[in-house]
Amino acid sequence: MKKTLLYQIDAFTKERFKGNPAGVVLNADGMNDENMQAIARELNNSETAFIFSPTDSESDYTIRYFAPSTEVPSCGHATIAALYAKALEDNLNSCILRINTKIGILPVEIEKTDHDYQIIMTQGAFTLSPVFDDKTTEKLLSALHLDLSDLEEKCPVQIASTGHSKVMIGIKSRKKLNELHPDMSALTALSNEIGCNGYFVFTFDSDDEDILTYGRMFAPAIGIAEDPVTGNANGPLGGYLVQNKLVNYQNHYFEFNGRQGEQMNRLGTVNVKVTVYNGKPELVKIKGNAVAIFKTNLL
Repeated sequence: MKKTLLYQIDAFTKERFKGNPAGVVLNADGMNDENMQAIARELNNSETAFIFSPTDSESDYTIRYFAPSTEVPSCGHATIAALYAKALEDNLNSCILRINTKIGILPVEIEKTDHDYQIIMTQGAFTLSPVFDDKTTEKLLSALHLDLSDLEEKCPVQIASTGHSKVMIGIKSRKKLNELHPDMSALTALSNEIGCNGYFVFTFDSDDEDILTYGRMFAPAIGIAEDPVTGNANGPLGGYLVQNKLVNYQNHYFEFNGRQGEQMNRLGTVNVKVTVYNGKPELVKIKGNAVAIFKTNLL
């Protein structure tokens, strides 16, 4: 009987029990949707990644991602975790691998230094939806228990995506960010209206010159009350900042570090790189550390 090899990885950190935990099943061949959903629900991480043998000549692996209650098309931290686990298990050297996901085939770079790894994920194509109308913004603010005066005036409220969309909500105060206690039922209802299940509240209120933003991400519609550190929020945030001309950059290139997880005591950092062409984001990459928590076989 085939053994199912399972890792638990904390992504976007080198400190155990910080960052964002993800389950990784390294040999998922033969599993069906029901199997994967049951494992994701049992582990109860925000996402669990399942690695399959390639089904085409263009990719090295196929990866699928499951939140506790549903499959999602892409996941930043679970990709970092999956390729980190694969690198550990196979003792990989620095290389570029291509993963087949629901949003297409994406290159992932593995950087090996001092017997450890950093993972760089190229995300999907960046898109930015129209700014929310006043009525939708009012519903959102009510659900987040925010006032209009809490918003950062220069930051439009709109949906950004590199494969798994998030609503971008810029606010003025990090203290206010850490005090948020959203109405999860209201956020879930709003998700059904706007077709987006994630809400990324961020601020430029940072006391560290190496950290541009602090953020929190809520996605109750897919069973994630709060996600500790979100690659599919910080990556699109980079594109959002560039396209809305909220940041300066040089030589068609913008890079920043976003921090998340402070309120949850699971602090992690996402490095985001945006290649810019004609003033618009052309390519978004996220880079992160990771650390293994356990490795086991499912009985």
